Amino acid sequence: MMAEREATVRSVRIPADGAELAGDLVVPAGATALVIFAHGSGSSRFSPRNRFVAGVLSQAGLATLLFDLLTPAEEDLDRYSGRYRFDIPLLATRLEAATVWAKQEPEPADLKVGYFGASTGAAAALIAAANRPGDIGAVVSRGGRPDPAADYLDRVRAPVLLIVGGNDRVVLELNRQALGKLRCEARLEVVPGAGHLFEEPGALERVAELARDWFETHLVGKRPA
Repeated sequence: MMAEREATVRSVRIPADGAELAGDLVVPAGATALVIFAHGSGSSRFSPRNRFVAGVLSQAGLATLLFDLLTPAEEDLDRYSGRYRFDIPLLATRLEAATVWAKQEPEPADLKVGYFGASTGAAAALIAAANRPGDIGAVVSRGGRPDPAADYLDRVRAPVLLIVGGNDRVVLELNRQALGKLRCEARLEVVPGAGHLFEEPGALERVAELARDWFETHLVGKRPA
């Protein structure tokens, strides 16, 4: 069993065009890279699936930043109106703001940065990666909706891993189409028998393993066993 790593855990506030976004930053001792998470519609930094993946990454020595893409007031409005959850350009702008913030913080400032996007958060991650080709070293999408980022896909330079459940047929087809539009190193991994939320036994564990290996390869330079 892997030994628990010591880590610095901080609640942070991220400025973003007049808004202030709450986040949780975890930096393991000897951290080798930073992964910033972009959650899907109707979710938050407390997403249990993203936090599970973040825990696996942390044990591998990767720092993680989970943050809310919306302010509390925006979340309240979005809860009954859906006004913000599909405003992908806004979410991408917030993700870019978090990237700028992280690069100015003393602790993770010198680390290479990757994005982990889930559902609609994957589209925001792809747009932000396209807009910041010099800053982002890898992208992983879990059950992602890449179609809102279609006009940006050919501009993404960071290596992209698309992870989709085998039973998530509509999203699987959307990811196959996205794979054909990407001009960077890209791979599609299908988790057999898994649905959109990867709730099946062992499915989320497989997602975490794939993400860890991708980030270690492309951010750290470590080849998986």
